[in-house]
Amino acid sequence: MSKTDHLASPETPPKLDRAAYEKELQRLQSELVAMQQWVIENGERIILIFEGRDAAGKGSAIKRITQYLNPRHTRVVALPAPTEREKTQWYFQRYIQHLPAAGEIVILDRSWYNRAGVERVMGFCTEQEYHRFLRQAPDFERMLVEDGIRLIKYWFSVSDEEQEAHFRSRAEDPMRRWKLSPMDVESITRWEDYSRAKDAMFAATDLPGARWVTIESEDKKRSRINVIHDILQRIP
Repeated sequence: MSKTDHLASPETPPKLDRAAYEKELQRLQSELVAMQQWVIENGERIILIFEGRDAAGKGSAIKRITQYLNPRHTRVVALPAPTEREKTQWYFQRYIQHLPAAGEIVILDRSWYNRAGVERVMGFCTEQEYHRFLRQAPDFERMLVEDGIRLIKYWFSVSDEEQEAHFRSRAEDPMRRWKLSPMDVESITRWEDYSRAKDAMFAATDLPGARWVTIESEDKKRSRINVIHDILQRIP
């Protein structure tokens, strides 16, 4: 097994039955509620990073995770593009204000790893800024972990065929069309560029105390079950 954890079998399993999925999801969501109570009572600080391919199911997984949790103690952070002022700050600075206090769970729906992904591929940062990020990110995360924060990083993986099918579905659905951005369309033509950027990111930032966990997302129901189960395994 490689350094990076993978939550998938070597062979693609069959699609998860809806009835079985809903039953297991309800059971896991009740355990998430109990887990959150433990986090609150023990003053734990949790950061869950959700990264991965566009249309890989990050948003739907976050929705199921947070569905029954107390929003006073669980926050989903999805930052917009940086302002002109924020562009002049230290790169990690705008994320620091969102770090958890005691008893809080923070879910980053995309994170500081934007720099190693979309910014790298689309040319939104310089070569110097990109390489500086790869050097600084492990030190930044090491400081968080040493301070007692539980940091768990998930990468949602999906095939190019599945991604394109999801994009087509969004484009044809007037209720979901807003989810399809020009950046999404561009990502299809830059599949290999994103793959290389992801490999370089893993090589630099998959470190003890802050490993990457890969979630295979061809079957969205199965990926949601897998990620919730993994969270419960890693947090008492």
